[in-house]
Amino acid sequence: MPFSSFGSDLNYKLESHKGQGEVDKKLNIVCVGAHPGDPEFGCGGTLARYADAGHNVSVIYLTRGEAGDPSKTYSESAALRTKEAETSCKILKAKALFGGQIDANTELSKGSIDKITQLILSQKPDILFTHWPLDTHPDHQIAGLLALNAWVKSGQQFFLYYYEVNTGSETLEFKPTEYVDISAVRERKKAAMFSHKTQNPEEVYDTFFKAMEEFRGLEAGVKAAEAFILSKVKNERANIIGL
Repeated sequence: MPFSSFGSDLNYKLESHKGQGEVDKKLNIVCVGAHPGDPEFGCGGTLARYADAGHNVSVIYLTRGEAGDPSKTYSESAALRTKEAETSCKILKAKALFGGQIDANTELSKGSIDKITQLILSQKPDILFTHWPLDTHPDHQIAGLLALNAWVKSGQQFFLYYYEVNTGSETLEFKPTEYVDISAVRERKKAAMFSHKTQNPEEVYDTFFKAMEEFRGLEAGVKAAEAFILSKVKNERANIIGL
């Protein structure tokens, strides 16, 4: 594999099924994003690769992007962006689910933690992807923390990976531990991203994500990659080599 040992685990999970006619075990892959478009832009290539390998992929959108366009009512924006999310998920071969919160007014409370935990666990995840909580967007922060709480409440029974969105301008202090080669599915990821027509995807992609995919690819030794931070379980502490 073209990945260095410190960041190869997630890509290994995908590469281990490469070229197989049958998947040894179908995994349940769940991704939590704050708004329609966030999961696709952050890890759409990885989700596409899991779906192509025969695994079950579910995307949970915390909100329906109600506050995205001040010229439209919340219900109008929600209808448009829900349709975009469903179109995008069809391209990725994923199931679209919605968390019932309101864009720009998301909540981290006992009630919201219980609700999102129940929704996440209902999908029986083997792997969960979500926002890195150190982010300038409050909705991204809350989505990440809700997913983290679900992981904790589950007894850390599945793998938790954080993805990045607009690193430098939104996602902060993101230092990847894992990389996934998305070169072969890059165009499909773009198609999923570009389904979110209300979000000016062409400009956003050219300004942020094209460079980010190629930069992470340079780090990983491939044409294009997505990067992640693995949340270690309590019995897997990081160690300094040789000590």
